[in-house]
Amino acid sequence: MEEINDDVETVKPLTPRTATIKEGPRRFPRASVLGFGLLSVFLLAVFIGLTVYCHYSDGVAAADLSAVKADLSSVTEERDRLKANLTEKTREVDRLQSLMGKEKTCPAGWRKFGSSCYLFSTVSASWEQSRQNCTAGGAHLVTVDSKEEQEFISSMTKEYTWIGLSDREEEGTWKWVDGSPLTLTLWAETQPDNGGGDPQWGEEDCAHYYSNKNIWNDLSCETYLHWMFEKE
Repeated sequence: MEEINDDVETVKPLTPRTATIKEGPRRFPRASVLGFGLLSVFLLAVFIGLTVYCHYSDGVAAADLSAVKADLSSVTEERDRLKANLTEKTREVDRLQSLMGKEKTCPAGWRKFGSSCYLFSTVSASWEQSRQNCTAGGAHLVTVDSKEEQEFISSMTKEYTWIGLSDREEEGTWKWVDGSPLTLTLWAETQPDNGGGDPQWGEEDCAHYYSNKNIWNDLSCETYLHWMFEKE
């Protein structure tokens, strides 16, 4: 039997090629790119807004702080002023208390009664001259506030003596020279009478007292009498 040599070409099975596929750069979809861009714009806007707000807030805060500092400075100045005033008032109170604690004394030759000092003149003068002499000596013509005071000054002299009372400004309206109110009257009976209409007495607009009777009488202001000084 004819041997048939079938040269059968051995067909090697096709081995699939393992192809290395090189991928190119990835591309984002257009919608993604657009969204990212919008997000970036939004974030930038937010950042700018926050920056502006912060700057504005800093400005307002700075203005408020400046106002607070100004108010604080004003309050501090007012406190210092009040403190200085309080210190001054305290010193004045201390000074007055010190004076009150000391017994008041009168100058040599003067006599003390209550809170005043008294001096009887050694010469005579008209009422107006007497008033001026008192003022020059830092005193005033005596004013009488009580019967006790009248008795005290009467004990210093037995002479007719000018007192600081007159109605020279307005007839019938008697006033003390120091402006104090007329709360006590010790007129003699029928006095004051302004001279009683007798020309020899003239106008009687100034008052004196009878030392031995502790009563007052009106007399012409031009009459020469002694007078009584009074100094507070």
